[in-house]
This record gives sequence, structure tokens and C-alpha cells, in this order.
Amino acid sequence: MTLKEYKEKRMKDPGFAQAYTEQQPEMNVIRALIDARISQNITQKELSERTGIAQAEISRLENGTRNPSIRLLQRLADGLGMDVNVTFVPKAENTRAQRHSIA
Repeated sequence: MTLKEYKEKRMKDPGFAQAYTEQQPEMNVIRALIDARISQNITQKELSERTGIAQAEISRLENGTRNPSIRLLQRLADGLGMDVNVTFVPKAENTRAQRHSIA
């Protein structure tokens, strides 16, 4: 069974689907941070050196055990030479996008 098939099966459970939907905004932030860092081919340690944020803190952000403030996201974005961009989208679009993502 693929990850996509497993997710589709689990999403039929209303409790799982609700929990998944509630976690999605945090997961989007985490994925954006990881993707931005990897796109520049830098390690957590290198990002730490650029931002003054401890590598352990960056690790906690990336593994979801720490929820970042907007100010912290801005420091990370500055260290990556990027801007933070928050977008609000209608729930119908958001739900459709979630159905098409694998994780």
C-alpha cells in the first residue's frame, strides 16, 4: 500500500480526517521551511549560523515540536534571503488541495 492509498483509506474515518485537517496549517509551514532550506542546499547548522537561531531550535521547528511565531519565521526567511508570505484561501480550495497532496 502506498502512502497516498493509506491516506485515502484513513481520510474516510471522520476523526482522522478532522485531526488531519486541523494539523494541515502547521504542516504547511513546516514543509515550506524545509523546502526553502533544501532549495538553497544548506543544513540546519548553516541556517542557524545565518540567523542566530540555535540549530536545535530549527530542528524542533522542522519536526513539529515547536510552533514558530511570525517574528521567528521572519528571522528564518531573512537568513534564507526570502520573504514570508501568508495566504488565506477559501476552504473549498484548501480542501481540494489537501485531497491531491500525498502527505
